[in-house]
Amino acid sequence: MTNSKQFALPELRIRNRENAIAKFLLHLSDLLGSSIVQHRKYRVKAPLCVELIVATGLGAVLAWLFSLWSRMQRTLASRQEIRQVREKEQQIQELQQDIERYKAEVEAKQPLLESAELTSLETAAAEVKAG
Repeated sequence: MTNSKQFALPELRIRNRENAIAKFLLHLSDLLGSSIVQHRKYRVKAPLCVELIVATGLGAVLAWLFSLWSRMQRTLASRQEIRQVREKEQQIQELQQDIERYKAEVEAKQPLLESAELTSLETAAAEVKAG
């Protein structure tokens, strides 16, 4: 008679048989430890759970750095857009000032145009009478 409690994992409380097997195998490999090769001469041996925690922490740090980088890019892009909008608004104001100046010039020359138009009409009327 074999002891069936030897492979039982009461602390896991998993309903799915495949998950229980995976956790059991992870638990066994964690006890054995695994080696990490960093260089040809150096070899570090650590439990699998430590390796997973380090990998997760490294991934979190890299995600944080990527988030900082993307936030910086968005900030620079928005600043550039704001600068372009300000330049466009300044151009619009300059063009509006030019329009106002041209309107003032046209209004100043309007009496001259009306008097020139009257003289041309009088000259045309005189030519018709003479003709």
